[in-house]
Amino acid sequence: MKTRTLGTNGLVVSELGYGCMGLNTTYGQPLDKAAGVRMIQAAVECGVTLFDTAEVYGPFINESLVGDALAPYGDNVHIATKFGFGLNPDGSRYGLDSRPDTLRKAVDGMLARLKVDKIDLLYQHRVDPNVPIEDVAGAVGELIAQGKVKHWGLSEASAATIRRAHSTQPVAAVQSEYSLWTRDVEHNGVLAACEELGIGFVPWSPLGAGFLTGSITADTKIDESDFRSAVPRFSAEARLANMALVDALKRIAGDKDATPAQLALAWLLARKPWIVPIPGTTKLHRLEENLGATTVRLTEQDLHTIEEALARIPVKGQRLHQAALGLVDS
Repeated sequence: MKTRTLGTNGLVVSELGYGCMGLNTTYGQPLDKAAGVRMIQAAVECGVTLFDTAEVYGPFINESLVGDALAPYGDNVHIATKFGFGLNPDGSRYGLDSRPDTLRKAVDGMLARLKVDKIDLLYQHRVDPNVPIEDVAGAVGELIAQGKVKHWGLSEASAATIRRAHSTQPVAAVQSEYSLWTRDVEHNGVLAACEELGIGFVPWSPLGAGFLTGSITADTKIDESDFRSAVPRFSAEARLANMALVDALKRIAGDKDATPAQLALAWLLARKPWIVPIPGTTKLHRLEENLGATTVRLTEQDLHTIEEALARIPVKGQRLHQAALGLVDS
């Protein structure tokens, strides 16, 4: 697999990463630990070198799974994880907390769970309005100087916050939702700031939480334990309306001898050479399908066709439930 570089300090990773969140949290029925380890290691064997997790996933258990699965590979892989949600020792939450002392304690816990002596890429999961981003950046800088962290980034941060953070401690990557049905970062200055400052961009949910694969319809039953059950864009009514977008992707993908998922990922890869999507899956055949996107070449005409088709199809429903949207920096 080809590689891409995140940030000016040169974090070189596979052009597609792997989002580990859904292996044992968030999407309903989790895999058992052995199956989760097999999925992660299958991704490594397929050439993936960037693996994304967070302390809040579980909480804690996703990091432990990633640490166990990747321990045999040492420096041949890169782990990205995230801090910033207030977590009690029992895992219960108390809002956002990016205070330097909390951050330092969080990193020590991450290092133990991930079984590493440094974190390759540490994101602030959500911007904490009660802690100046300069203080957060300064604390991360100290952790970098101590050798506990190699690179750092922000998630769902505004362009203004990215600029302030970068002026204190160079940011390697920004992670926000970005896909063919969530394109906010194209219009709110985030992608422009990343390009100007030499910051990599890592789209989470690059397949629209599975919707852009074409495997979900208005009739699909979504379990209450699945976070999508509370997302307006995944209501039955919204899914029915949004099928028009998937139908358009299927038609275009067919002309490229690709699947809708591969087209959606190839579209992201074609946007900028410093964009590294992190699709996740619990199924080996889906992993192989996703990685096949790296061989799909989109011409300027292909990109124009996609834009023209989607411009006529409005997306129905908010991308997250209201409480989650309230945590997005703007």
